[in-house]
Amino acid sequence: MFLVHRIRSEAVRHGTAAGVRRGLETTSGVISAAGLILAATFATLTVMPLLYLAQIGCIVAIGVLIDTLLVRLFLVPALILDLGGRVWWPTFLPGHRPRTGTAAASDPHPGDQGRPAVSGPTS
Repeated sequence: MFLVHRIRSEAVRHGTAAGVRRGLETTSGVISAAGLILAATFATLTVMPLLYLAQIGCIVAIGVLIDTLLVRLFLVPALILDLGGRVWWPTFLPGHRPRTGTAAASDPHPGDQGRPAVSGPTS
């Protein structure tokens, strides 16, 4: 939530692509450090004499590391860049409004310039 909130606040001022870059620059260190500390905390359970606590500690530590280093630093920004301005639905960035009705053909959304129009299924 911290990363996406920062990306959105930067996207309001600079656009979605620049917002992702600026958001990652400012929050990636904090997110990585917090994830490493949390993983190390759970990894301490691996030295417990109870086997199930050691297994749970190891699994949770690995899960936190995957979430911290893979999901938050690579997959979330990639998804935001791939979806562009649509990622902020149901609200939109100021100055951007959704395309609806017949006005969509004559007044394209500013973030969709150069993209082909997507039409629904025909029967």
